[in-house]
Amino acid sequence: MAVSQDDVKTALEQLSLPDGGTLVSRDMLRALTIDGDTVRFVIEAPSPEIAKHMEPLRQAAERVVQALPGVSKASVALTAPTVEKQPPSLKVGGHPKPQQGPMTVPGVKSIIAIGSGKGGVGKSTVSSNLAVALAKQGRKVGLLDADIYGPSQPRMMGINKRPASPDGKTIIPLKSHGVTLMSIGFMLEEDKAVVWRGPMLMGALQQMLGQVEWGELDVLLVDLPPGTGDVQLTLCQKTKISGAILVSTPQDVALLDARKAIDMFQTLKTPVLGMVENMSTHICSNCGHEEHIFGHGGVAAEAEKLGVPLLGALPIDLETRLAGDSGTPIAAKEGPMADAYARIAQGMIKGGIA
Repeated sequence: MAVSQDDVKTALEQLSLPDGGTLVSRDMLRALTIDGDTVRFVIEAPSPEIAKHMEPLRQAAERVVQALPGVSKASVALTAPTVEKQPPSLKVGGHPKPQQGPMTVPGVKSIIAIGSGKGGVGKSTVSSNLAVALAKQGRKVGLLDADIYGPSQPRMMGINKRPASPDGKTIIPLKSHGVTLMSIGFMLEEDKAVVWRGPMLMGALQQMLGQVEWGELDVLLVDLPPGTGDVQLTLCQKTKISGAILVSTPQDVALLDARKAIDMFQTLKTPVLGMVENMSTHICSNCGHEEHIFGHGGVAAEAEKLGVPLLGALPIDLETRLAGDSGTPIAAKEGPMADAYARIAQGMIKGGIA
């Protein structure tokens, strides 16, 4: 029986690091490939100094993998980032390459775009929490931060490392809170602006879909920029996606722009799979009084008009904002907001969306 990547990772979990954790839990495993009965991978130590003491662990990893049924050879390399932590020798952006029809992403069963008509409605917050909630439900989830001008997922998901690129072409995504993650924000300094025209945006999106080793995923969520621009057009026209989820607040101004986003998806023949009403209500933390700051029910009415499910109505919540700023999405914790996102995730799974 052929060995799988999960089999290899399970075997490596047997090896504990001296300071706690394993190669898998400490995210030190890179470029894992299986070619017939041969397994190859790289162990990336945190620093060159630590790597000097990890040769026994490398040998142990080689032995434990080679002992797996179906494996005749295991080849394990040991490496470490340079002291300067140079980025991968990978150029991000540039004009897109020609492709024959809409592209698929190997190993990814479903791609779902998460969009909004306007900024400021909490689309990225919903995206990160929904990804974590689906992962907690047992789904294999990826999250692509396609908001190239304003990437926020590195902060919200609590990662500030650069992804590995063993050959200058392939990108090894990062993992956080059970989610496989890629963002243009990993490749840039946090305060550095992306000053690109449309073709470079399209090229970067093509790279992050086609050159990233996403692995086996049940669903890849794509956090889109607000509006109806180049990224949305490229994703819907150049990629086989299952559909889109629209996030909006309930007030009329937000719904005006949400309808434009809906019209865009319909024009591009991308089905709208559901809607989420964010900032639906506010409950005072002192007195418990509930009020609808942005109105109430507008998104539900729009979803009914479209004939698509209202996936959930989420309150405006201080703890959600604090959790996102701290790098641990509220859905990764316990409490009413985590339960709210869990219900949305469960509804998506039961409805066959994810």
